[in-house]
Amino acid sequence: MERAIYALVAGLLLCFANVSAFAPSGWTKGHATFYGGSDASGTMGGACGYGNLYAAGYGTRTAALSTALFNDGASCGQCYRIMCDYQTDTRWCIKGASVTITATNFCPPNFALPSNNGGWCNPPLQHFDMAQPAWEKIGIYRGGIVPVLFQRVPCKKHGGVRFTINGRDYFELVQISNVAGAGSIQSVSIKGSKTGWMAMSRNWGANWQSNSYLNGQSLSFRVTTTDGETRVFENIVPSNWAFGQTFSSNIQF
Repeated sequence: MERAIYALVAGLLLCFANVSAFAPSGWTKGHATFYGGSDASGTMGGACGYGNLYAAGYGTRTAALSTALFNDGASCGQCYRIMCDYQTDTRWCIKGASVTITATNFCPPNFALPSNNGGWCNPPLQHFDMAQPAWEKIGIYRGGIVPVLFQRVPCKKHGGVRFTINGRDYFELVQISNVAGAGSIQSVSIKGSKTGWMAMSRNWGANWQSNSYLNGQSLSFRVTTTDGETRVFENIVPSNWAFGQTFSSNIQF
């Protein structure tokens, strides 16, 4: 009987441990356009460095953020619920519709496409240039641009956090993806099987770098998201790793 109670308590603790502490923000006004084509093929890659968004698990519900939202890449991986502001635009908004997207790219200032007329990504505007399939969940295609209400929400991801090791000797460039909860990362440390913990620096987007020689060592990571949640991924990368490989954990925020 005691063993069964302990098992139940342990299961409940694990359940609660996997519940994100990140809470949705309030609603803010902005605008949204779309890019990348009806199959979102033109959205692959991008300023966060996730590469193929299908392979990375982000699919077509993604967006490029304007300067005011992108925060020099610190917002990569954040999730936003976006609703077309039907009260402001009854012609091109789909009433009551919303979609949740992940930030995977940057919409640079003065970026001009037929869909966005240029300038919508300039500071201080809060703008989403969305993958077309996501945008069409809330807006009518011919409109091109719609006013929106948006809020930052917890990210829900399938599976655990993923680590892709790129770079070369004395330069590990680690892309961290599929992060739930806050979605965006505040700090990362790396530890080889022969070293202590060493702080990494953000190189660009979701890519973090170390300048240590770690070849032939198993690697661990300590990741803190922007809401202060920390997870330790012990020996997630085996000692026989090679540059270009991706390693999936069973740990999530």
